[in-house]
Amino acid sequence: MEVIIQFAKRLGLVKRILPIITAISMLFSLVGGLAPTPGALDQVKNVILLIGDGMGENHLKLAKQSLGIELVMETMPLRGQQKTAAFGKAVTDSAAAATALACGVRTLDGSLGVYPYDIYALESYPISLTELAMQRGMKTGVVTTDSTTGATPSGFCAHTSKRGNAADIVAQQISSDIDLIWGSANSKTEQSNVQAGGYTYISTYTELMAINKAQKSFGQFNGNFIWQTENNENTPTLSQMTTKAIDLLDGDEGFFLMVEHDHIDGFSHGNDADKMVISLQEFDNAIAVALDFAQADGNTLVIVTADHETGAIQPEGDTYVYTSGSHSGVDVPLFVYGSSNFIKNGQAIKNKDLSIYVARSLGFSAEEFPRKVPIYWADNQAA
Repeated sequence: MEVIIQFAKRLGLVKRILPIITAISMLFSLVGGLAPTPGALDQVKNVILLIGDGMGENHLKLAKQSLGIELVMETMPLRGQQKTAAFGKAVTDSAAAATALACGVRTLDGSLGVYPYDIYALESYPISLTELAMQRGMKTGVVTTDSTTGATPSGFCAHTSKRGNAADIVAQQISSDIDLIWGSANSKTEQSNVQAGGYTYISTYTELMAINKAQKSFGQFNGNFIWQTENNENTPTLSQMTTKAIDLLDGDEGFFLMVEHDHIDGFSHGNDADKMVISLQEFDNAIAVALDFAQADGNTLVIVTADHETGAIQPEGDTYVYTSGSHSGVDVPLFVYGSSNFIKNGQAIKNKDLSIYVARSLGFSAEEFPRKVPIYWADNQAA
């Protein structure tokens, strides 16, 4: 399909064949059965989605072996797998994976929050879970150890043809109504622009702790320390950010929060097992925070998964070793707390269906999600 699209672009035929490609894509999206309808899944008020970037089953085994501990995520009552893929590809990148997890559709590698047949959003784009929640009046948050313009957080904040369009991503983020966006600092996110967008700019643990519920906040923290398990150089850890985010978002309206530890992936690309394990341990610490809240609240769905596996970790003798520096196409772990029927134990679901199940758990219908947001060029030009 990607080849057809590129060929059509060269011939100037995109508009002519777009309806055909759209129909084919929609047909493919229906293969494998329909998603549950509201009422079929346990209904919840809040959702916390935690994504361990690059985290496969063998990452968990390697971490447990190295640390000599059991992981909190493995205590969650439902455990299955998630099938990672991009549109037309068995092995996905983080941008396409984030689109599936945020918008309920698969797209081309490198694209964020757009359809594979319309990556420039000339006619429409898919609504994200974040936007869906905001339309209901729910609080929303995106928290990561990655740059705030990284692929995974951007998949929940923006719609753009290329993951490298950092300036476009930042512009969409600071003009959004997302209550909090926190992560590592980047050169495209300037304090003056953030503040002009109505956000409080924060860059230290001290400033993070001072934020209150009435403020929208944009975190730009030191990326050299944010991934670790201990507070360093006045930089918050992921578990500390998760604690604060939940405290700020919790309220009568309900909330949707995405939390990502990016460095599991980053260190796996470099086959650095020691730092990967530290990253995974801190990710597990953040999961513990989410579960503590969910257990006390009684109306919160907690989901733990990955966007893809990185490093193709394999058993070797009595240990586990990296066999690649790239992504693989293997299924990744999926853990669920707060629902008795989100999945069955041992069940494998597609990445795009996971977000659909989240929407159904919040009571959104098939007409509401996944859903196209049409682009009205006449209105845009008039503006």
